[in-house]
Order: sequence, then structure tokens, then C-alpha cells
Amino acid sequence: MRYLLDTTALLAHYRQEEGWERVQAYFEDDDAELLLASPSVAEFGRRLRELGADEATIDEVLVTYQLLFSEIVPVDATVAKMALRLGWRSPRRLPLVDALISASAQVRDATLIHRDEHMRGIPADMVQQIDFAD
Repeated sequence: MRYLLDTTALLAHYRQEEGWERVQAYFEDDDAELLLASPSVAEFGRRLRELGADEATIDEVLVTYQLLFSEIVPVDATVAKMALRLGWRSPRRLPLVDALISASAQVRDATLIHRDEHMRGIPADMVQQIDFAD
């Protein structure tokens, strides 16, 4: 099975917040192909900085996490156009970063793993999702 982890999943795992064990299970599943959207790299790093991490620590954490994924999905024209469509079809505001991350999952035919209120509004027929906050 192919999964794309949202930044919220990385943060929960890193900080061992509620639901982090579910994220850990994906990392340990030999049958899981894990993807990460490139915007999550920046978003995760920015959040770590907000939490007080220094630049060297952030770089180390980012490298360590990136090694856990089979692909860092780049934002290309296909992903950007899908992000636009997801925004149009979502009944409430979908921030651009969340749209790009969700579009990366859709384009790679991956299930999006998250705990993000914004992503809950994305139509299920557009992006398969598992909201581990539930």
C-alpha cells in the first residue's frame, strides 16, 4: 500500500504526540511504501524552528526523516494543477501548502495520512485519506 504522510503526521511522530504510534506503525510496515511531499520538508523544518530547534538540529532531523521515505514527491505542473482543482472542490478554504501536499498524494495514487482540519474537507472521491486524529 502507498501512503503519503502529511507534515502533521511527522510532527506527531517527532513530538510523540497523540497518534504517534499509528504513524510509527506505518514506518514499521514492510508492505507500506511511504512518500513525502516536498512542501512538507519546508513546513516541518519551519515548525521545528518555531518549537526552538537550531539550524543544525533541524537539518539533522530532516535528513533522518527523509531516509524513511521511498520518494520525496516534487511539486511539478501536474501537482500544482491538481492542487488548484482540490481547492476548487473543497467546500471550505484549503491552504496552498495543504493543497500541494494533498495533490501529491492524489497524483501518486497514495492514501494521505494526516490530522489536519483543513484536509478533512477534501472530497473523498479526490483523495483517499486516513485522519489519525479520529
